[in-house]
Amino acid sequence: MMQAGPERYQPFFYGPEGRLIQVEYAAEAVSRGSTTVGIRTDRFALLASHVKPPRELVDPYEKIFEVDDHAGATGSGYISDMLRLVDELRLESQQYKLTMGTSIDMFTLAKRLGQYIHEFTLYSVRLPASSIILAGADQKGVHLYQVDPSGTFSRGSAFVVGRNSEKALESVIKGYSKDLTLDQAKQLVAKSVEAAINEKPLLQLGIVDSTNKTFVKEM
Repeated sequence: MMQAGPERYQPFFYGPEGRLIQVEYAAEAVSRGSTTVGIRTDRFALLASHVKPPRELVDPYEKIFEVDDHAGATGSGYISDMLRLVDELRLESQQYKLTMGTSIDMFTLAKRLGQYIHEFTLYSVRLPASSIILAGADQKGVHLYQVDPSGTFSRGSAFVVGRNSEKALESVIKGYSKDLTLDQAKQLVAKSVEAAINEKPLLQLGIVDSTNKTFVKEM
């Protein structure tokens, strides 16, 4: 009869340094996806994602998604995983509204998506290979969050995910100011994505501002 040694009980998804291998693989998949940027000021939040047809005669994938009236999302990685996470965001938003009678705040929305993704790290299953950027407005103002493949979520003024994200982020950091106008922010994200992909990008945009607090998609 085969004896089960200690190694039989070691989670296969941990590396020798205690790092979650499945998270690293998912992050690598994200780094090969479309360059995607989020920028926030006190007055608005802007999402932008580079769109490109997967092959000739095929329409490009949608990259900007409305989650609720006051919130939207984009991301990078496997498009099927991204769509599944957007569906989860919409479900959380609707359940909260039915239960509480008001729109979900952005912190709770990001936290619940992070918890949903984190559950995958506890079992021997494939993680969603997508990193999500959330933009929205609630009673506390305009917000921008990123949720990575480990389920960790962060709030900030700018996030970049996808192909050559470090180059794009350098460009965003150089040009960012809290006093940016919306037009200036659009120019900045276009310049940043162009720096990452070395060509003039075709961008899908999503915008929410502190005045009407409604998420709007633009092409």
